[in-house]
Amino acid sequence: MKPIYAHSFNLTPKEAVELQLKLKKNLIFDSDFNIEDVKLVAGADVSYSKKENMLYGVVVILTFPDLEVAEKAWVKGEAEFPYIPGLLAFREGPVLLEAFKKIEREPDIIFFDGHGISHPRGLGIASHLGVLLNKSSIGVAKKNLVGEVFELAKTKGATASILKDGKEIGKVLRTREKVKPIYVSVGHKIGLEKAVDLTLKTIGKYRILEPIRQAHIFSNEVRTSKS
Repeated sequence: MKPIYAHSFNLTPKEAVELQLKLKKNLIFDSDFNIEDVKLVAGADVSYSKKENMLYGVVVILTFPDLEVAEKAWVKGEAEFPYIPGLLAFREGPVLLEAFKKIEREPDIIFFDGHGISHPRGLGIASHLGVLLNKSSIGVAKKNLVGEVFELAKTKGATASILKDGKEIGKVLRTREKVKPIYVSVGHKIGLEKAVDLTLKTIGKYRILEPIRQAHIFSNEVRTSKS
């Protein structure tokens, strides 16, 4: 699985912001995305080495709807871009894109451990890499990044809007009763309601959806065994 579009990641923070504003124009919000057609889902995550300045980017492919792991890939790379809130894709994107190149079974949608359009400039890592890969994608984060978050009921499946400048940019989603919620936003080529619905369908026994959970487990396994 190779990116359709490419750009240099060797940019200054100012250049990175300018590129985000350009790439944002390529976003597609597809409310007609058909969940019934989904057979494979992917989870993408990055683990950081505590001993050295290295990143371990992983992609895990799961069957859908039974959520069995079908394929894994990982790549080790140096962290060349500094950690700057809102510019995560420039730090983690290179290793994740290389990991996707190793995947043989192309997923129907990708879940990223990060934000989609719920981002200061509307282009978080899920949107950014979704555009580069030309693939439907969803951002799922553990914390909110931007916007006003409304009160959320404590029941499983409860949602509340995240608003920025009066527009809905994401949903807070309670995946298990009385546990902390997650924050879901459109990445690319899917609508918000479908993104939330599909996220719920990938929840297993835990707060975090299975594609992201399995990717997180794998990234830590790779880091601890290869560091």
